[in-house]
Amino acid sequence: MKFAVFGAGGVGGYLGARLADAGHEVHLVARGDHLAALESDGLRLESVRGDAAIDLPATDDPADIGPCDCVLFCVKAHDTRDAAPDLEPLLGDDTAVVSFQNGVDNEGWLAEEIGADHVVGGVAYIFSTIGEPGVVEHTGGPARFVYGELDGERTARIEGLDAALSESEGVDAVLAADIRVELWRKFAFICAQAGMTATTRLPVGEIRETDASWAMYRRLIEEVCAVGRAEGVDLPEDTVDEWLEFARDLEPEMYSSLHYDLTHDKRLELEALHGSVVRHADAVDIDAPMNEAVHAILRPWADRAERQLSIDFSV
Repeated sequence: MKFAVFGAGGVGGYLGARLADAGHEVHLVARGDHLAALESDGLRLESVRGDAAIDLPATDDPADIGPCDCVLFCVKAHDTRDAAPDLEPLLGDDTAVVSFQNGVDNEGWLAEEIGADHVVGGVAYIFSTIGEPGVVEHTGGPARFVYGELDGERTARIEGLDAALSESEGVDAVLAADIRVELWRKFAFICAQAGMTATTRLPVGEIRETDASWAMYRRLIEEVCAVGRAEGVDLPEDTVDEWLEFARDLEPEMYSSLHYDLTHDKRLELEALHGSVVRHADAVDIDAPMNEAVHAILRPWADRAERQLSIDFSV
């Protein structure tokens, strides 16, 4: 298959490396210093599930690549609307654009720009980031990727993607029966993990040791599940307990990507996470006070990062 990885960072770079190792044609879309390093030295993956070094074509212009069988869309959620129009040169009649992003709104935003027929839902469970330009570091997590057509149909293209990911080393590939359920399941966990580690600045190990913090962690999951169910998402009854058990088994020093962005003065995915919970909760008349509190606490830092970004682009 011919793949384009749009956003070759922690998630996209990992998948691109694994798919290329499995023999697929992979093109990377990146920018800045990361792109320059990919062009000059190739992609280096440092992973707890096996390292890889691969020389892949990389560009910041999708027109250099042309139509693909599948586009793995892995940009930060706050970049979705701006990046979506750039997908056009990558699209053939039946191209699948798989959103491996945080949040539950990206698929809708993509559909508005490129049409719902192209959009496939996806969920990534992996702790990985750009360690330095050209280098993706995978430090933990199950490297589990879940995906499915938004209407649940078993199409030829989704079965092709499933086969490609299933045969790739270091990838736990899962074709979902209902990807909307999977999106909201992940959303419930990441809002708790991101919210608690970012607002307290504590790793998950210290959160587990404090009764009050652990109760807040539970409450964040419960609120997201309540909102999802009010929107008609058939979340399993044991979702809260499942995620709490998962969090108990995480490495004590584990944080979240939101915490990383906060402590490295990067743009925050706050509006795609807790801001989204608040908006969806208002729409279905569900109370979500803990997510509202996280949103209010982190909003000043998110605004500061946005202001800094606008200054950087203006000079």
